[in-house]
Amino acid sequence: MKIKVSCLQMDIAFGEPESNYKTAAKLIEKAMEELPDIIVLPELWTTGYDLTRLDKIADQKAQQTIIFLQSAAKKYQVHFVGGSVANRGENGVKNTLLIINKEGNVTHQYDKLHLFKLMDEHLYLEAGAGKGLFSLEDQLFAGVICYDIRFPEWIRAHTSEGAAALFVVAEWPAARLGHWRALLIARAIENQCYVIACNRSGSDPNNHFAGHSLIIDPWGEVLAEAGEQQEILTAEINLDLVKEIRKQIPIFEDRKPASYN
Repeated sequence: MKIKVSCLQMDIAFGEPESNYKTAAKLIEKAMEELPDIIVLPELWTTGYDLTRLDKIADQKAQQTIIFLQSAAKKYQVHFVGGSVANRGENGVKNTLLIINKEGNVTHQYDKLHLFKLMDEHLYLEAGAGKGLFSLEDQLFAGVICYDIRFPEWIRAHTSEGAAALFVVAEWPAARLGHWRALLIARAIENQCYVIACNRSGSDPNNHFAGHSLIIDPWGEVLAEAGEQQEILTAEINLDLVKEIRKQIPIFEDRKPASYN
């Protein structure tokens, strides 16, 4: 089964949700010229890392973002791995990944498990608990957020259940671009899955971001890579290749989890 995916590598306006919705709308319209099946947005794309003002700008129960993505999904008949949003609920603010299918249904929400202390996430955000497993087009996928990719056991917790592609949404700094590429390629190889990683571009008052969104096949080959600036990255993935590779080198069958403890 072949699926075309497009990553919207946005230059996010710091703390300006309305400006970011307008940018996203333009990028979505542009991306649809390639007729993708799935569109992916980056981490915290409505606010950027304006964490100190989340009490004012976080999206209440992610409702504005959900409505925005539902409208676009139904208009263009496209699925969304809708990046993540600062999601204000009864127990604080979480960094929430949104999955919305082409009918406009919210099929899954994943709250970022691993908070990145180097960027003060632990001071302003609450960690999640559940997994990022979701289905689109009757295929099982996984979605994680930025820092999560440094925890291979967390990724394996998803692929061991059969996820054929890993979607990563991020605001990854340029200073660690080498880590970004190496970790994503490693996650693809060791899990024999596609990795579709959508990073942001641009800068905020404290960080310069790497861009370099990537689409990687289960052998670790880079199918497409963006530059540093705002752009749309599109490639086709073939999920049948995942089955072939997992059969050829059966790492999931050969695992010895009882010995790993």
